[in-house]
Amino acid sequence: MINLVTGAAGFLGSHLCDALLAKGHEVIGLDNFFTGSKDNLRHLRDHSHFEIIRHDIIHPILLESERIYNFACPASPIHYQFNPVKTIKTSVLGTINMLGLAKRVKARILQASTSEVYGDPEEHPQKETYWGRVNPIGPRSCYDEGKRVAESLLINYQQQNGVDIRIIRIFNTYGPRMALNDGRVISNFIVQALRGEPITIFGRGEQTRSFCYVSDLIDGTMRMMEQQEISGPVNLGNPEEITVMELADLILKLTASKSRLVFKELPIDDPVRRKPDISLAREKLGWEIQVQLRDGLQETIAYFKKVLSVH
Repeated sequence: MINLVTGAAGFLGSHLCDALLAKGHEVIGLDNFFTGSKDNLRHLRDHSHFEIIRHDIIHPILLESERIYNFACPASPIHYQFNPVKTIKTSVLGTINMLGLAKRVKARILQASTSEVYGDPEEHPQKETYWGRVNPIGPRSCYDEGKRVAESLLINYQQQNGVDIRIIRIFNTYGPRMALNDGRVISNFIVQALRGEPITIFGRGEQTRSFCYVSDLIDGTMRMMEQQEISGPVNLGNPEEITVMELADLILKLTASKSRLVFKELPIDDPVRRKPDISLAREKLGWEIQVQLRDGLQETIAYFKKVLSVH
């Protein structure tokens, strides 16, 4: 089976390419390398079933594919706020182009949406039925609203044109191949701890997140693509909640770092609580978290140690 993966050189996209190839599929990767890295795909350079094309999905492309995984979009606030108009274009124009391709070649398409569609939620934990509480003109809106529009586009292409769709809402995910300058809390804390720099905590560190290891997320993604029962959206994330302060303490212990904590003002529209209800994923996908936070952090710390040794 031919699989098209957009954002293939990114953190999640590259792991998805590995998993698809491991199952014997052919994979075509697209990436404009704005946040993706060639290093993430270097090990696949000579793989007979893999090819990578430098392409920005805001422009149409003609390819043959049976499955389309649309993962292209900067996902950390530092990156998606760097060029907010481009971020919106990627989620809107890029998704339109991938849906047009899916319609043309009769491919099934899976959209990587996000827990950010829930905004700063008033419902906790968040179920797929919750409509969200998003600021449409805030600094995060280029990402939040772009992904909300992407979901709407998939639903409308399904209803109007019969396109076979799947939607997942990804909660905080971590693991090897996160970028050094990713700007998300786990990579920030690990890099700061390993360098002996102060650990930057926004607010008082009482806000909560739920962290899913990358292998679990990719497993859920592939299960969602291949099941026949529902089109989504379906939450994929770790239902175990942890405060940012607890996370900092755990990373300090695992890295044996002497870094001190420094506190800064909370960013605008930063969610106070974030935790998925994964009842739907359990029921329809048979999906559960397999990698516990401590184990996943140890793998991620080992990865960043290697990266920092060559930088």
